[in-house]
Amino acid sequence: MKRRQAWFDGQLDLDPERLVFIDETWASTNMARRHGRCARGERLRVGVPHGHWKATTFVAGLRSRGIAAPFVLDGPINRTAFETYVDKVLVPGLEPGDIVTQPGAANDEKSGGRLWRSASSLACSSIG
Repeated sequence: MKRRQAWFDGQLDLDPERLVFIDETWASTNMARRHGRCARGERLRVGVPHGHWKATTFVAGLRSRGIAAPFVLDGPINRTAFETYVDKVLVPGLEPGDIVTQPGAANDEKSGGRLWRSASSLACSSIG
C-alpha cells in the first residue's frame, strides 16, 4: 500500500509534455468483408484480396502534441522488430527527461514485461 501511495503522490510531478506512450495497431487483408448488400436482383461486385493474406503493423509513440517515432512493418511485430524500433526509431527522437511507457506491456505476449524493461533500460542509457 505504501508503494501505491508513493506512486500516486509522484504523479503530481509528471509533466504531460514529457510523456510518450508506445502503441501498436495492425491491419490485415483478410479483414475485408466477404459479404455485402446491394439492391434486390443486383449482383454485388467489388474487389477483395483473395488468398494472399498479409498483415501490416504500425507502431508509434504518442505525445500530447502528436505522433512521435512512427514505424511501419510489413508483417506482425516480434521481439527483434520491437527492439529495432526502440533502438533505431524511438530512442533517437527522445530527449532527456522523457518518460516512455507501453500500456499493457506486462500482459503482451509478443513483448512480455521483460522485453519492455530491457528496451526501456536501453532507452534510458542512450539518453541519460
